[in-house]
Amino acid sequence: MTPLNISTPLPIMKGEIRTHLHDPKQLEKLYQTNKASFKQAFGVLYPEIKGDKLADCWYERLNYESNEIYWGSAKELIVVIMASLVAGLIVKLPAFFDIDEDFFYPRNIGFIVFPLLTAYFAWKNRLSALKITFLAAAMIGSLVFINSLPIVEKSDTLILSCIHLPLFLWSMLGFAFVGGNGNNADRRLAFLTYNGDLLVMTTLIVIAGGILSGITIGLFSLIGLDIEQLYIEHVGLMGLAAAPIVATYLTQSNPQLVGKVSPVIARIFSPLVLVMLVIYLVAIVYSGKNPYNDREFLLLFNVLLIGVIAIIFFSIAEAAKTTKSRTEMGILFLLSVITIVVNGIALSAILFRISEWGITPNRAAVLGANVLILLNLLLVAVQLFRVLSNKVTVTAVGKAIAVYLPVYSIWAIIVVFVFPYVFGFR
Repeated sequence: MTPLNISTPLPIMKGEIRTHLHDPKQLEKLYQTNKASFKQAFGVLYPEIKGDKLADCWYERLNYESNEIYWGSAKELIVVIMASLVAGLIVKLPAFFDIDEDFFYPRNIGFIVFPLLTAYFAWKNRLSALKITFLAAAMIGSLVFINSLPIVEKSDTLILSCIHLPLFLWSMLGFAFVGGNGNNADRRLAFLTYNGDLLVMTTLIVIAGGILSGITIGLFSLIGLDIEQLYIEHVGLMGLAAAPIVATYLTQSNPQLVGKVSPVIARIFSPLVLVMLVIYLVAIVYSGKNPYNDREFLLLFNVLLIGVIAIIFFSIAEAAKTTKSRTEMGILFLLSVITIVVNGIALSAILFRISEWGITPNRAAVLGANVLILLNLLLVAVQLFRVLSNKVTVTAVGKAIAVYLPVYSIWAIIVVFVFPYVFGFR
């Protein structure tokens, strides 16, 4: 059998499946070697082999979706309920212990949910004691570090640490999600997909919770009781803290809930974002605005860049699971190219500002982030071009993203833990 990996071209995988169609053991080995590529190739091949009993069994296995909501075991449900309550209690700590909210929330907002989600996946994946110890040490160490940073008026390094700390905690969540097997590209892509599904499900829960809250407050107002402030400060805040945990539980127990919504969102937004970016770049020329001399504009420019990259990565993570048309892959390629142009503008702007006014913590952070993003985008664009040239499958694009994720984690560690000392806490 030909050795297969994440970059195995679609024709080769199809040939392997066809050759070993009546060899259950070999088929299972192919599937376990590269699940995403196997499913994609099998979907293309199935119309030719439909009617074969073994092929039909594999088709049902790969495409089975239950219409019922699975609530998991009682033990898992208790764990989720307890985690939700703990998240609600953490968000209320300033009220319980008279802690300054301006001190607590900027430094600790990431600790409201990320440690609990990390613990949930560590428990589900049955991580070893050594890996759990590593995660606990990283979480506790970062908690102590961020809260021990001196209170300096207008400290850029403190703000940067607070902004990048959730990214570091997110990487710890990713470590727990992949089961500590950081070399598994499929699991890394699954983690990106989970983040997209989590965003969709959390949004739905928050919307539903908002409707319920509005009805509840309205009903009490009809009988002369104004509970709005009390409700928001207690039930509302605790509900918001618990929403990502409940959403995680639902998406992991019932992937079919948003399994069809997320790809549709990715498919709709990719071309829309592409059109928006092209129009936006043209509008910049006519507006006279430029990121070279306008600090706020440069900041918003980089926020836009991060948002577009998130859409690209999420779309590719979704695309890696199914067969995509050349049109869709072409849109992603064009979106990547346009985003590289946007990144190039942002990078040149920050280099210009550094040459004119010198290095600062903010400029160093933006420069590093832009360089890392540019390199990642170039890798993705090259792989997308190779997909369009029929040299590799879309799973190769997924690998270009998956293998690069730890780089962002390393950068977050540098900004959070090193920048304050390098720049003297200023």
